[in-house]
Amino acid sequence: MLEPAYQVDVVIVGAGIAGLSAAHRLTSAGMTTAVLEAAPYPGGRMSTEKVDGFRLDRIGQLLSTSYPELRLAPGLGSLTLRRFAPGVLLHRDGRMHRAGAPAAGGSARGALHVVRALASAPRSPASSPGRAGAPVGGAVDQARLGTALGRIAATPVERLLSRPELPAARALAARGVPARTIDGFLRPLLAALLCDPELSTSSRCADLALHSFASGRLCVPEGGAEVLPELLAGALPAGTVRTGVRATSVSTTSVTTAEHGVIRCRAVLVATDARAAAELLPGLRVPDFHPVTVVHHTTDEPAAAFATGTSLLLDADRGGPVAHTAVVSNVDPSRAPAGRLLISSTVLGTPPDGVDTAVRIHLARLYGTSTRRWETLAVHHTPEAVPVMRAPHDLRRPVRILAGLYVCGDHRDTSTVQGALHSAHRAASAILTDLGAAGSLHRADPAPNLPKAA
Repeated sequence: MLEPAYQVDVVIVGAGIAGLSAAHRLTSAGMTTAVLEAAPYPGGRMSTEKVDGFRLDRIGQLLSTSYPELRLAPGLGSLTLRRFAPGVLLHRDGRMHRAGAPAAGGSARGALHVVRALASAPRSPASSPGRAGAPVGGAVDQARLGTALGRIAATPVERLLSRPELPAARALAARGVPARTIDGFLRPLLAALLCDPELSTSSRCADLALHSFASGRLCVPEGGAEVLPELLAGALPAGTVRTGVRATSVSTTSVTTAEHGVIRCRAVLVATDARAAAELLPGLRVPDFHPVTVVHHTTDEPAAAFATGTSLLLDADRGGPVAHTAVVSNVDPSRAPAGRLLISSTVLGTPPDGVDTAVRIHLARLYGTSTRRWETLAVHHTPEAVPVMRAPHDLRRPVRILAGLYVCGDHRDTSTVQGALHSAHRAASAILTDLGAAGSLHRADPAPNLPKAA
């Protein structure tokens, strides 16, 4: 029998960073590829709203300079990462303490220097005089934590994944980590990294997050989260990415769209979020999600008025809705016009009524300054921002559904940018294996012609 004619080797449904990264790997191997995106722009949840010269991320996921896929993903060679100050700032009992920074003269891979109270840190009126408020206990606890993070940074990932799996909170307690250290440092840190303040996440996922933290620096992409998908899409052959095209059904040899009818192909990769993927692939499990709300404020106060500088500030007291906050324009000046500061704050879980007022009150305590004159730029609430990774969690969920039908995204790996890119790597490798990278591939037109909309 003659092989049916096809219009493109691989159709990818979804132009988030997973789909775009997979497209790069496939086109580099000689596959003609079409990426279909229902939205009017690529990027998925990694989007940035532009308001009066400000660049406001909708979810504001933190990256790490230690993420391997940021270096390995084709198309991201020109990505500029803006780093936070080493470690994090913890707000506890009205004072700020730096934690997680390498000790002087120590290796950047994992030494922990805790705790140094900032002499210039503002005090809350409610704080008790003379209380040190050290969030990780005494010197012995600090040394143990430093040793543990140093060890986790030096441990191969595969060995971390072979550890017994429990909810993160139980695993940390079982390893003998004092409760004050968990609540004073690890809980707020992992909440910032995994959007899970209750530490119900799989201990293996938590270990990977701590490994990344201890091995590198927290950072954000210069220009906003949308820069990642923009770089990936811009480096693909012209016309590869088609926005405003909604897939209604998929099979191993075709994709049916609402706008262009049937597109024939040799393989289909579904690279959407988990819920949209399950609609196209019945039977695919839809995880629970962590809701995330990001509140953006601006002020014309001088940057020197903020003792936090370029640090990420975490609330170890859990004294309000804000899990973490930063003067993001200090970290990445391109995100705010000259003479203005951009303060971005993240609320985890269901936001309270009057979230902006509650956030302002909380930020006044955290930063030690009045927020009454701050202007609210945007409040972005994303109910399904980050897939939940409760134990047991399969970090390498299958990307091959059938020969010719594949799926990728952060719901197949870890719920991080690293996980999304890594799942794309796995899916592209599976497709190339099944189709044969050196087989009857063709490089006809860089941008395959799709049927015209009816």
